Formats: sequence, structure tokens, C-alpha cells
Amino acid sequence: MSQDGLLDLYLQFLRAERNLAPKTVDAYGLDLRDYLKFLDQAGVKAEAVTHDDVEAHLAALTRAGLSPRSRARHLAAVRGFHRFLVDEKLAAADPTELSETPKHGQKLPVYLSLSEVEALLAAPDAGTATGARDAAMLEVLYATGLRVSELIKLRQADLNLREGYVLTLGKGRKERVVPLGRKALAAVQRYLEGPRGAILKTRSTHALFVTPLGRGFSRMGFWKLLRRHARKAGITRPLSPHKLRHSFATHLLERGADLRAVQAMLGHADLRTTQIYTHVARARLQQVHAAAHPRGRKPG
Repeated sequence: MSQDGLLDLYLQFLRAERNLAPKTVDAYGLDLRDYLKFLDQAGVKAEAVTHDDVEAHLAALTRAGLSPRSRARHLAAVRGFHRFLVDEKLAAADPTELSETPKHGQKLPVYLSLSEVEALLAAPDAGTATGARDAAMLEVLYATGLRVSELIKLRQADLNLREGYVLTLGKGRKERVVPLGRKALAAVQRYLEGPRGAILKTRSTHALFVTPLGRGFSRMGFWKLLRRHARKAGITRPLSPHKLRHSFATHLLERGADLRAVQAMLGHADLRTTQIYTHVARARLQQVHAAAHPRGRKPG
């Protein structure tokens, strides 16, 4: 089979068997096309790649100026591809087994303080229909830690107001149940009792959060809404929906939440992805200790 044929087969596997999002599959495809182009130039078939060939590719990426993070992403794509070839009996061995992932510094998530969150949640004018909607959206986002794509795709049918949770479809089309919390639940109920109908008028849609055009929000539409309320709340630094997700996870862990419970609510497949928030919480506790403990404060 040709190199392109093997790649197409692997990408189809990612779509059909792994249920990866289209953008993720496209990213894998871009990295692997670069890799296969490198192999073609070296006269090496994918089924016969050696460890030295993989290392030569990584070295070429380094010379091209790619960061350790980008090289690590490349290697992850190449490793998955070769493991697939071995599993499908299209290659005898995985040449990436001895390849080490390039080390890169892990950036800690940026999150809001509790006072900033409170100011943001209080910013919408809940006395208006759109204000009640905005208040409900912000409360749900902070209460659940949903991704913005998950928030704007929520349908009325995804809500269980009696039990107080939402059902969302995350990455890999995996469903998860996330508690709403008392204040978010109350904000959603207020929104559904009149403001949603006032915004829709005679229109109809399954979307939970709606615009005057009678449909759900776009990512950019919600981003603009968030920035407008952030300015009103006096938050001057850049704010994205994902920073509210970071705030949700960090605030839970600071108050003793179980790491695996937070992992389940965030929809992380790997616990290591969630563990970065423990570093944030630890750094915050160290700051509090240094500022408040009699033997932690600097003299003067």
C-alpha cells in the first residue's frame, strides 16, 4: 500500500474508531503528511521505518526551529501512526518505542480570583431578557467548567432541573453529567420562566441559550458577550471562556475537591491533564502561606 493510502487508513481509524474531533484529525493529518514527505525524500517506506529514521525526523524539526511542544505533538502523531500499523499487522515493529518525548515547560493555567468571578457573574442586568440569559450562561459556565463549544451546544433536553445537572457531549463524542449547583440552577430557571421566550418571540429552536435571530450562539458571539461583561466588571486583563474553565477547576481543588471528581467533570480522558491544576492550587496556597504566616512573611 502507498504511503498516502496508509495515512488515509489511519485517519479513517481516528474518525470512526477513536471518534476524534475533525479538527484533531486534521492536525494529525498535517503532522503526518510532513513526516511522510520526509520519509519519501529519504527513500524509506512507512512499514520499514527504523528508530534512527524517527530520530532523524525529530532532528530535522529541531533544525527547522520547531519548539519542544510542537516536536512533542509531532512525535505523538508519528507514534500513534506506527502503533496503528503494528496493530493492523502492516508493520512488524514500532520504531518510536525508544523515542523520548521532547521536554517542554508546562504553562500553568491562567484563572480568575474569586472576587473577579463574583464581579463577572454580577455584571449582566438580570432585569432584562438578554441580561437574564447572559447571567444564566455565565453561571453555568463557571458552575460546570464546560468548554465553550459544549456550552453553546446545550439543548433544553440536556437539562435536568429537578436533579440539578446538565448532560453534555464532549471530546470524542463522550457524554458526561455535570452538576449545576444552586446558583446556576436558579439563574437557568429564571431565564426559562420568561426571558428565553421573550428573546425568541415566535421562533422555535432546541438550543438552550438563544439569540434574537432565533438560534443558538456561535463561539465568537459568546466570546464578545463575555468580554463585554468582563469590561463592566472591571476585569482589564484578556479573558476567554477557557479561563472560566480554569477558574472552575482551580477553585474546586483549592477547596479540597477530589482530583478524579474534577477530572470527570472536566471530561479529561487522562488524569495527567487535570493534574496541572494541582500545581496552580499549590502555588496559590504557597502565596497565601507566605503572606499570612508569621514565619512566612518577609521582614519589614
